[in-house]
Amino acid sequence: MQKLFSYPIVVDDLSAAKREYKLSASPKDLVYIAEVLKVPEVKSCQSKIQLHFDRKNHHLDVSGSVKAVLVQESVISLELFDKTYQGEFSLFFDTKATYKDIRELDEELGDEIPDLVVDGKIDLGDITIEQVALLIDDYPRQEGEVFNFVSEFDEETTNQANPFNILKKLKK
Repeated sequence: MQKLFSYPIVVDDLSAAKREYKLSASPKDLVYIAEVLKVPEVKSCQSKIQLHFDRKNHHLDVSGSVKAVLVQESVISLELFDKTYQGEFSLFFDTKATYKDIRELDEELGDEIPDLVVDGKIDLGDITIEQVALLIDDYPRQEGEVFNFVSEFDEETTNQANPFNILKKLKK
């Protein structure tokens, strides 16, 4: 699969001034994003990303928002439906850190572990896709859909087969 929706930024080329980028996926990009996210279709995907590079401390702050309209399959009815996901995010990169440094920081910092800059670049397309992926429901369902379990056994048979009911009898 050829990588599409890629917007690499060379970190050393960034100035200290804040920069804003607006990304919008093309029709080809949408097909690629759907393959990456493992959804039937992506109808739209946009992001606004702000970068602020602190050269002195080797910190790159990346923040912004994403919005995507995905076609998903309901886990209840198996019907396809459109769902809009949108959210804001904030990331922190240490431009001089290595994987070894991060492993050592892992124990000290907990949740405040910085991301790594690989080969001197970050990819705004990858960041956008990652943020959309974090918003997706694990078990998508259409609004108002509720799962109602209907046992194929009558209540007495179901209660007899319940392992906890069997344990209650053993306890007595």
